[in-house]
Amino acid sequence: MKITKNMGMILLAIWLIVTGILQLVSIAIPAALMAIIAIAAGVLILISK
Repeated sequence: MKITKNMGMILLAIWLIVTGILQLVSIAIPAALMAIIAIAAGVLILISK
């Protein structure tokens, strides 16, 4: 398995994993934090291409 060194893809992966876990368990993470991670991932992905 090859792990990417693209920071945008890593942040996107983290966001997707955390979002999925939050759907399964009842842990409160502020929506603002999730939005910041999503925006950062999108910006880094756009910059890297």
